[in-house]
Formats: sequence, structure tokens, C-alpha cells
Amino acid sequence: MMSADVFSWWTLLCVVSAINILAWLTSGLALNRRWSALDAETRAMRRLQLQLSAVYVFGCAFRSVTPVFDIPRICLFNSWLSSVAVGRSVATCAELCFVAQWALMLREISRSTGSRFGAFAARALVPLVAVAEICSWYSVLTTSNIGHVLEESIWGLSAALLVASVGAVWTRCLRTHRHVLVTWGVAGAAYAAYMFMVDVPRYWSRWLADEAHGRHYMSIVQGMRDVASRWLVSYRWDDWKSEVIWMTLYFSVAVWLSIALIHAPAFQTRMAALEPNRLRGGLGRSGNLAAEN
Repeated sequence: MMSADVFSWWTLLCVVSAINILAWLTSGLALNRRWSALDAETRAMRRLQLQLSAVYVFGCAFRSVTPVFDIPRICLFNSWLSSVAVGRSVATCAELCFVAQWALMLREISRSTGSRFGAFAARALVPLVAVAEICSWYSVLTTSNIGHVLEESIWGLSAALLVASVGAVWTRCLRTHRHVLVTWGVAGAAYAAYMFMVDVPRYWSRWLADEAHGRHYMSIVQGMRDVASRWLVSYRWDDWKSEVIWMTLYFSVAVWLSIALIHAPAFQTRMAALEPNRLRGGLGRSGNLAAEN
């Protein structure tokens, strides 16, 4: 039988996932209500954000219901849906969509503020995470944690790039938008700190332990067969406890950030915001001159 600790954790993941799906559906309705107030370009970007978020939200919900501990092939249910092959494939699609959301938003901000550094970061995020996904698959297939070390390091670097980009556009954005940038900057900094201070050292220590014990790693071909055909059902808390914190945060806070991007404001520079006032002022002076004539 499933231990009480594992059952409570799994139930929490399922409840949070249901709330996340409801939040995404509500976000779609909210976006539809303010559709007429958005310009054409912002509409297109927010629609794309909604679509990309859907892949991430539902992908994380699937992984919450069928959690998998990849390298030891541990899962909660004796089903091919709980296999590492399925879970890792869903994770890859979801994570690429999630980082694409950030890249699109960063590109939007960089264009409005003229930030070259932000534009560079926006172009780099998706390729960086694509490399991270390759490293993840390497670890999952071969069972060598060195790939996870590289993967988490790249994710941390990507978060650091995002934080630096937020700092680069800070002075060029309206004050009313800066609270959003602060939230993103704090979240990105916290994530990068977690990656480099917790996740990377954990996988590094696991790899060192495997090396010390002379662990035999699988080849890529062997790993492909293994992830598609072998899964070990475990209800023991000791088998899951090392994964509980990151999974819980990943399937909750990260999903909330994905949904929040749907509602991001249409960014503009301080100069752009002043432009309508200048135009009205110019028209007013023209009208006065015409009246005088």
C-alpha cells in the first residue's frame, strides 16, 4: 500500500494541478473579455502565450498525476503512461514551451525599450534550453547524472540571463510596469540561486558517488529500450523524498508564472508614453495658431 507521506504528497500535486487547470481556463476567459482593448500585435502575443502556457500547464498536470523518478525508473503506477519515455517526452515539450513564453515576453520588452542585451537574451533562451533538454535525455538514457549537472547549470544560466535583461530595461520602462519586472527579477534570481546552490551540487554529488562505486552506465541504445519498457512501482517515502521539494515547487510556482505571463501588460517606454501627450500638445498649438490667423 502507498505510504501516508507519499499519498499526501501525491494528493497535493493532484489538487494543485486541478487548480492550475482551472486558473488557465479562467485566464483564457479573462483574455477574451479584454480582447477589444488590446492592439493587434499584443493580441497575437497574448494568444500565443495562452497556447504555450496550455502545453506547460497540462504537461505539468500529467506529470503530477503520474510522477516519475527518471534515473532509477521509479513511478507510482504500473502503466506505460508512467514510463520514463512518456514522462520525459511530455517534460521536454512542456519545458520548451515554458521557456518560449519567457523568450517572447523578453523580445517584446526589448523591442519596446530598444535593449540589445535583452534582444540577445531572448534569442538565446530557447536554444540554451534545447541543449539542456539534450543533456537531460543523455542522463535519463545512460543513467549518468553528469548530464543533469549540465542541464541544471544551463537552466540556472538562462535564469541569470533573464534577470540581467530585466535590469537592462529597468530604467527604460514606465514606473507602473516596474513592479512586474521586480517580480520577474526576484523569481529569476531565486530560481538561479536554487539551481546553483541546491540542484547542481545534488546531481554532482550523485555522479561522484556513482563514479566512486564504479557504476556501469547504459549506452544510448540500451537506455532507449530501458526507458520504454521498464518502470518500478514504489510507494516508499524513502524512494521519493529527494524529489519532493523540486517537484512540488516546479508543478506549482513555475506553473503560476506561466499563467501570469498571459496577463503581462503591454510594455512601452517612457518616451513612447509621452508621445500622445506631445501629439496633443502639438495639435493644440496648431489650433491656437489657426485661431489667431
